[in-house]
Amino acid sequence: MVNPSAIFDLRGKVALVTGASSGLGDNFARKLAANGATVVAGARRLDRLQALAAEIAREGGKAHAVALDVTDRASVQAAVSEAVRLGGSLDIVVNNAGVGESKQSLELTAEDWRRVLDTNLDGVWHVAQASAKAMVAGGKGGSIVNIASVLGLRVAPQLLAYATAKAGVVQMTKALALEWARHRIRVNAIAPGYIETDMNRDVLRSEQGQALVKRIPQRRIGAPSDLDGALLLLASDASSYMTGSIVVVDGGHVVSSL
Repeated sequence: MVNPSAIFDLRGKVALVTGASSGLGDNFARKLAANGATVVAGARRLDRLQALAAEIAREGGKAHAVALDVTDRASVQAAVSEAVRLGGSLDIVVNNAGVGESKQSLELTAEDWRRVLDTNLDGVWHVAQASAKAMVAGGKGGSIVNIASVLGLRVAPQLLAYATAKAGVVQMTKALALEWARHRIRVNAIAPGYIETDMNRDVLRSEQGQALVKRIPQRRIGAPSDLDGALLLLASDASSYMTGSIVVVDGGHVVSSL
């Protein structure tokens, strides 16, 4: 018999979560801590991270807050070094920080394009490389979980830069998995569909959002908790023989014909 709680047990592991000050990153940090990991929550809004770390501590978990701008390589290196200092190692990275831009491609400016790619693609690379170097130095390997999107696998109107960046994350995940397997570093990705957060709640509950629901086979928008299973699978030793995988969590959207 396999004990599910033991399979997903993260006690003794140190996890860095980027973009942890709100939305999915906040949820990822809480779930990793609830399953035993020492969480290092990184983002630009340090006040929110400190509040998150305090809440996790009140619930019996362990968490630290670090300032992190994924578009700044020096900031990334400092945050990774601080995570190792605080936790003693770096075992798990959830590469979650991201921004959106909804605009017709004919109206998309060079600045719009660069802002999205800097965070959603270059930022993922900066964090992955710095973290992998720390994992190699630590000698234990680890798990990197990139947050991609179903829009890296299919497209939607007015989201050119976002879809392009997330498609890049999908291919980056596979390429890094191939290279870093010899270091015992697993690199996988979660590709969420439409997940309701504070940032998009009003849009998803609007008439436009309800029209979107009709194109999802399960006929509902996802909740952050719908990603918990994929997160814990990829972060834990339960996925010890998985690398280069893209785990789609979208209510069937990516396989629909709509």
